[in-house]
Amino acid sequence: MALLDTWTRCEHTGDSLDGRPLSFPTYRKGRGPGVIVIHEIPGLIPEVIEFAEEVVAAGFTVVLPQLFGRPEESKNPLAIAKVLRQVCVRGEFTKLATRETSPVAGWLRGLARELHAELGGPGVGALGMCFTGGFALAMMVDESVAAPVLCQPSLPFAVGKRRAADLNLSPGDLATVRERAAAGCQVLGVQYAKDPATGSRFETLTRELGTAFLRVDLPGRKHSTVTVHRQQVAVDRVLGFFGERLRG
Repeated sequence: MALLDTWTRCEHTGDSLDGRPLSFPTYRKGRGPGVIVIHEIPGLIPEVIEFAEEVVAAGFTVVLPQLFGRPEESKNPLAIAKVLRQVCVRGEFTKLATRETSPVAGWLRGLARELHAELGGPGVGALGMCFTGGFALAMMVDESVAAPVLCQPSLPFAVGKRRAADLNLSPGDLATVRERAAAGCQVLGVQYAKDPATGSRFETLTRELGTAFLRVDLPGRKHSTVTVHRQQVAVDRVLGFFGERLRG
C-alpha cells in the first residue's frame, strides 16, 4: 500500500502574493486542530509523510500541500537536482533576493484561512522545512496561523552574509510578524547548530522577535531535523508546541 493511500487528495486554488492564480494538490488526514506541513526538497518524500503521520497520531488534522516533486519519491541526488532545476525558474519562490516574501505565501495563507474557518479554534499550525522553512513565518502574517514552526529555514540560499541572515520576508511582512510576536504569537525554530544552509537566520529571529522566538539548536552539522536526520527531541518539541498553541 502506498504511503498516501489513507490520505484524502484534494486541490486548493488561490492567488499568489503577486495576484497570479495558483493551484496545488493537497493531502489531508486526521481529526483535531489543523496543521499544515510543508515539505522540503525534493517533495513529499516518505520521511515527510511519516512525520506527518506522527502529527496525525498526536491528535491533529494535517494538510500536506504538494508544491513540487513527485509524492513518495525517495530523497536522492537525482531527485534533488531535478526539483532544484524546476524551482529555480519558478516565480512562486524567492531564491536569492533579500527582503522579499516568496509569492507562494499568498496561496499558503489562503489554505490556512480555509482550514481555520472549517475547524475553528485559536488558529492552525504551519510547519515549513528546508527550502520551505521560512514559509511558516510568512504565513504568520495571517491571523489564522497561531503556531508557526521553522525547521532549518534555508531561503534565500545562504550565499554571503546578507542572504544568510535574511528571513525571506518583505519589510511590511516582517513588521506584521513583529507585531504578532509582541502580541503573544510565539515562533518555534529548530535547526542543527552547525548547519550551513540556515546561515545566521536564528540570530536574526532572536533579534527581531525577542523572547517570542523559541530556539532549538540540535548538536551537529546535519540538516533535516524532523525527517531524514530526525531527532526525537525536535519532534517532541514541535508536537508540544502545537498542543500548547492550538488546543486553547
